Amino acid sequence: MSATSSPGTPGWVKFSLQLDGAGGAVPFTLQERLPDTGSPVWVHLDYTFSEAREWLERQTAVPEAAVEALLAQETRPRVSDVGGGLLVYLRGVNLYPDARPEDMIAVRLWVKDRLVISTQKRQLFTLTEITEDLAKGQGPTSASQLLAWLVDGLIWRMEEVIERIEDLVGECSDSLEHSPDRALTHAISSVRRRAIALRRYLAPQREAITRLQSDTRLERHDSELIREAGDRLQRLVEDLDAARDQATLLQEEVFAIQNEAINDRMYLLAIISAIFLPLGFLTGLFGINIGGMPGVEDPHAFWWFVGFLVVISLGLLFWMIRRRWFGNRASKAVRLGRLGILPRTNWLLRKK
Repeated sequence: MSATSSPGTPGWVKFSLQLDGAGGAVPFTLQERLPDTGSPVWVHLDYTFSEAREWLERQTAVPEAAVEALLAQETRPRVSDVGGGLLVYLRGVNLYPDARPEDMIAVRLWVKDRLVISTQKRQLFTLTEITEDLAKGQGPTSASQLLAWLVDGLIWRMEEVIERIEDLVGECSDSLEHSPDRALTHAISSVRRRAIALRRYLAPQREAITRLQSDTRLERHDSELIREAGDRLQRLVEDLDAARDQATLLQEEVFAIQNEAINDRMYLLAIISAIFLPLGFLTGLFGINIGGMPGVEDPHAFWWFVGFLVVISLGLLFWMIRRRWFGNRASKAVRLGRLGILPRTNWLLRKK
């Protein structure tokens, strides 16, 4: 039998299932009161509907504190005791097309004995996968196992997103050798923002899972599964921190290279100005329109003056070269090496 909501289910009820204890589930129509059976019951609601609040408030088995927690708009991952049950806030990556994975989807659960009530707005693929397993008769058999499967599935789907961020950082690192331009700066900034947004929820989720795995209301094998998921999440957070730190170093390296290029251009402009400063002074001096200027009557005076300017320019160039004002490719690589980015610019030496 299909583990989905029965026909005619209102929009605020995503699904309501009664687990059979053998890996399957039977959908039932949500009434004023929950069915009084010995089997686990899972009710999944859309908290944005006012009908969801009204139904929850009518349930004597659900205390007011749990109702408010299930309907909270803004949540951060945490685990706490509320109304004699276990309140769990979790986040999952957004894997919908054209969506940003760091725009994580929240799910709220309140578990007490054999009752599981969960709420959210956007559906998580992990929840869809669990309901499909229940439809095949291969799903969780208890509320404890349902919670463990949910945690495990959420963490598994995070791994691909973290790996993609690491790949993006690697691509930015490779691009740095060829084109450390403004587009690369934007790309690195985007990766950093994604890593920061993900870590905002992954770090508290790691703490929530650590507390959840030690809860005595969970069965032993379910606690072990949650512990393994927590270990994977710990590794993912460490990988995310490493990717974020590497992106920060890459961004600093890009800024250093760009600043070096700007300094080289300013240096060149300064040299040109130094050469043309005396030339401009002489041309201005000989360009004044007063009597007594030497060479006014000499038809060759202009060419003598041009030759004199050329000699001055060559003299200045020779003096600057002797003073080592002109750096070659090797000296530029040395300057970049002092900035800590010589491995990225050693191609300057190879092109010499």
